Amino acid sequence: MTHSRKRTGRGPLAREAQIAGWLFVSPMVLGFTLLLLFPMGLALYMSLTDWPLLGDHHFIGLENYRNVMTDAMFWKVLANTVYFTAGLVPLNIVLALLLALLLSRSLRGIGIFRTAIFVPVMTSLIVWSIVWKLMYATESGLINQLLLMIGIKGPAWLYNQDLAMPAVIVTSVLKNVGLNMVLFIAAIQQVPRSLYEAATLDGAGRRGTFFHVTLPMITPTVFLTMVMTVIGSLKVFGQIYVMTQGGPSNSTKVLVYYIWEKAFKLFQFGYASSLAYVLFFIVLILTLLQWQLRKRWVFNEGDA
Repeated sequence: MTHSRKRTGRGPLAREAQIAGWLFVSPMVLGFTLLLLFPMGLALYMSLTDWPLLGDHHFIGLENYRNVMTDAMFWKVLANTVYFTAGLVPLNIVLALLLALLLSRSLRGIGIFRTAIFVPVMTSLIVWSIVWKLMYATESGLINQLLLMIGIKGPAWLYNQDLAMPAVIVTSVLKNVGLNMVLFIAAIQQVPRSLYEAATLDGAGRRGTFFHVTLPMITPTVFLTMVMTVIGSLKVFGQIYVMTQGGPSNSTKVLVYYIWEKAFKLFQFGYASSLAYVLFFIVLILTLLQWQLRKRWVFNEGDA
């Protein structure tokens, strides 16, 4: 009898706590469902259909995915995307690490330099790209004007098939390097000072201290920045749209731009959705691969 009363007494409180819990998490659950699960489900269904802008759509199964595998332009834009990623990721990581090493010291006025490098991160991508497009202008651009002052005639940066992609990569690196720099500064400042003192007693110089103390200790942050930078580079779109429109001769047309082109210029929403899911699986596979490889080089992850 007593046990029954206890269960009855706890019942309403438990139900109220459960209801309160669902009320607290409902905005997140609702947002996750409406803004992520539903669009992903709809895109998956669209990728299995012939879905034009006007007219009826009809189910075609995996036909869109088969067409992707035989689409010469898909392989071209995939190669451009890999080129962009391979150029941006190491340049971004290395430059951010060098800046962090320089700006992690406690010196008067050092915050001004940190702020100056971080400001582009908060700047609108469209505005940033427009400014750099003007700077890359063939005749009146600032870069070519500076080159002309030292007797060098600058090239047509964004109209040269060999230079357009490197120009966009440089623009993208300078735009986002400040974020990784801040993460590296925070990681470097968390390295125990006792490790540096021990390295000094062992006779390690600056180079040895960096490679045997600093770098191993910040590898978790290096891993984080690498994953984020790779994912961001595979999704590049704004710079391409503003600066080159995929040209010249498709030399800067990347996968997300190709998806946008198929969906909103040619109105092939089914095919564009299949391309989007191909990109999704590429990102997923690369992220899982990095996650597995982390055990080989990330500090204290060998037993994870």
